[in-house]
Amino acid sequence: MNEQRKNDRSAMRLRILLPTQVLVDASVNKIIAQAEDGDFCLLPRHIDFVSALTPGVLSFRDPSGKESYAAIDEGVLVKCEQNVYVSTLNAVRGENISELQALVEKHFLELDEHERKARTALARLEAGTLRGFRELQERLNG
Repeated sequence: MNEQRKNDRSAMRLRILLPTQVLVDASVNKIIAQAEDGDFCLLPRHIDFVSALTPGVLSFRDPSGKESYAAIDEGVLVKCEQNVYVSTLNAVRGENISELQALVEKHFLELDEHERKARTALARLEAGTLRGFRELQERLNG
C-alpha cells in the first residue's frame, strides 16, 4: 500500500483543456509554465496551486524524461493533489520548440483568417440591423 501511494506521488496527471477538445492528457513529473510574475515549476509533491497563465510556452516532462511543449493562450492552471488542469481558449502541442514554432504560426494564421471572416459577418449583420431600424423608423415617421 505504501509503495502504491509513493508511486502515485511520483507523477502528476496533466490535462490541457480547450473548449472543443482535450489537447493533452498525460502523466508528467515536471511542468514549467508562465504567469504574469514569471515562470514557475510544478513537481508532483508541490502544494495545491492556482495561477492565471499568460500567453507562452508550457513545457512538461513525462516520467521517462521526454520533454514536450504546448504553446498556450492566456488561461488558468489548477493543481489539485496529483491532477493539473490547464484551461485555455487556444493552444497547440509540439514535441520540440522548432516544430512548436511552425505549428503556432500555422495555427494563428488560421485563427486570423477565421477572425477576419467572423468580423466580416458581424459587420454585415450590424449593417443589416441598422438598415432594418432605419426602414422601420421611416415607416413609423412616414
